Amino acid sequence: MRLLAISDLHLAVASNREALRALPSYPADWLLLAGDVCEKSDLFEEALAFLAGRFARVVWTPGNHELWLTERPGPGSSPAKYQALVAAARRCGVATPEDPYLPWPPTGEVVVPLFTGFDYSFRPADVSRAGVVRWAAERHCVSADEHLIRTTPYAGMEEWCATLCDAAEARMRKEIPPAARTILVGHYPLRQELVHIPRIPRFTPWCGTIRTADWHRRFRARGVVSGHLHTRRTDWHDGVRFDEVSLGYARQWDASRGMAAYLCDVTPRQNTAA
Repeated sequence: MRLLAISDLHLAVASNREALRALPSYPADWLLLAGDVCEKSDLFEEALAFLAGRFARVVWTPGNHELWLTERPGPGSSPAKYQALVAAARRCGVATPEDPYLPWPPTGEVVVPLFTGFDYSFRPADVSRAGVVRWAAERHCVSADEHLIRTTPYAGMEEWCATLCDAAEARMRKEIPPAARTILVGHYPLRQELVHIPRIPRFTPWCGTIRTADWHRRFRARGVVSGHLHTRRTDWHDGVRFDEVSLGYARQWDASRGMAAYLCDVTPRQNTAA
């Protein structure tokens, strides 16, 4: 029994959809699906239903692309769309950040799906919040989130992100047993130094929040899974393994290997960094 992870399937891309349809069955394994499945709600539900039939259990966390308001008619805000996607995931039997945490059966770690968003705090110290979008625009790095995410009833991403982080912290303090270890999984990297995007270095403001920098220690993580960056890699901090598990757009992976080759094995083990 393995715990596998992948993110950023970006199923709006035809070749990615074809690769998903060719994915073999893993009836004994769990899948952590760390966001950016696609933008369209019907395709999202179709994909989750397919994956739920391929794995023993699927746990999904949202990325920014799921929150984009590109459908007409459709939800009037990104928080409303998120709630609709949670309902769709539940119809497919897929666990979400709004559902009870699941213990990993072989060794008991608590699998914690996170939805935190971003708050522009991943930026240099000399760049103000007021000037951060202009700073990114100087290198053509402004995210489409700026016009495709609408945060009503929240005043902006900072307020929504703070609300999400407050809620996640409160739940983890309350629901994770005091001695339990965890597997934290979310779309965004928990720490700013994990953001390795040399081609678009000023994209960092849309990559997470400093609020989560110590969560791997506070909540006793055995491992942390994220996506968003399209830079697959493994890092270690404080003896904790951090895996970035993006598939990405067609040019960012080798379709001849199949999607199965990009499933990252994050099964908890009693290992540490070499």
